[in-house]
Amino acid sequence: MAGFWGKKKRDEQELQAQDADLAKQAGTALVAADERMRVTADELAFADAELGHDATAGLRQALAAVREHLGEAFRLNQLNHDEIPDTAEELRTRNARIVQLCEWADDVLDEHTSALAEKIARARRAPEIIAGMRADAARLHTRIPHARDTIERLDTRYARDALAQVASNPAQAEQLLGFAEHSAGVAERRREAGQREQANLALEASTESVRRAATLLDAVETFEVEALRAESTLAAIVEDSREDLAVALKEPHTAGVATAITTLQTALSSLPPVGVNTDPFAQLSRLREANTGLDAAIAAARERAARPIPPLEHVHHAIDDADRQFAVARDVIAGHRGWIGADARTRLAEAERVRVDLDRFLGVPAATVTAIGEDHREQAMAMARRVAYLASEALQLAQRDIDSSRPQDSGQWGGDGWGGDGWGGGRRRGGGSDMMGGILGGLVIGSILDGIFD
Repeated sequence: MAGFWGKKKRDEQELQAQDADLAKQAGTALVAADERMRVTADELAFADAELGHDATAGLRQALAAVREHLGEAFRLNQLNHDEIPDTAEELRTRNARIVQLCEWADDVLDEHTSALAEKIARARRAPEIIAGMRADAARLHTRIPHARDTIERLDTRYARDALAQVASNPAQAEQLLGFAEHSAGVAERRREAGQREQANLALEASTESVRRAATLLDAVETFEVEALRAESTLAAIVEDSREDLAVALKEPHTAGVATAITTLQTALSSLPPVGVNTDPFAQLSRLREANTGLDAAIAAARERAARPIPPLEHVHHAIDDADRQFAVARDVIAGHRGWIGADARTRLAEAERVRVDLDRFLGVPAATVTAIGEDHREQAMAMARRVAYLASEALQLAQRDIDSSRPQDSGQWGGDGWGGDGWGGGRRRGGGSDMMGGILGGLVIGSILDGIFD
């Protein structure tokens, strides 16, 4: 007994120590959160001055929410120290809530102040940023004449459709640089007038315009390099395509190969003669697509040649066998529904589903189909054989269920009946099983004979 009370006292002491730590943590967190809220209020005033009132709306709303929740934390702390005595559980709950509210306040203020930190730093570096932007704009201005010369040179070599994506880039870049310089002047004037928010918007617009102008001028030089590369690749693709055509003529002839050959020949014949302005990108894409189509058609033809196509009569025979086995299994299960379990019914349902899928695959009832394309015969035969296999399984499982459900002891029907062994003494028992065995035997023989034709 002494040991029990000693352990209980130790547990109470540990819990009191934990409560004391929690109370201390709550007090520390409350002081830190209150100080953080006051510092953030000062930062908000600076941010308003640098970015404008609208840009700091998120931080202002967050600060109001934090102030409200910290008010709740202070009220809870006051309840802990008023004249009304509290239980240990009440103190523990309040202190835990105070810690939770302070942690939430700290996370919210961190999120919003970090989002504004970069904008504030950028606003404070506005004069430096404007100077750098003007230097970049001046450097880009010197590239515009070279870009125009490049476009004129490319115009003598490539089609207008190919140049459409970069032909107007120099003019657009010049307009963007003019807009950037104007926006930089607006940013300076608005900043001097104390309109910080408008000044920052103008500064962002100026910087973005310079970036877009640089991208447009880079695209002109990139186009020239990529066009030369496309021409070189096109020559290799043309040579490769002609070799592929020679090989394709020796491959097994199928409708897919013939169509792919025609498509590639048309793509080759559409290539303009030397000296005519071309679009190397469009021609390269067209040839690659035709060449890829021919490779795929040849691969399919080779695979077809390696796997003989089933004769039409074999497919018909497989469908007939499937229908016959399915009909037998369905009739047996329907005639003994009270004895048939879930396994046999599941096999029959799956066989029926595959049989319906076979009709959908062929587009017409499989039992009456007269013509099946070569590309569909193998799949049709596989589906028919699947139906037959599932129907055979369903029949075997049905026989198992019927045999297990039949009375095995004939004595329970009145002894041996009319004579020692059933109805007449020497009569053989298990007539239901004999009948089912005959049905299965006939199906097995039918399957063996069907296999001869396959």
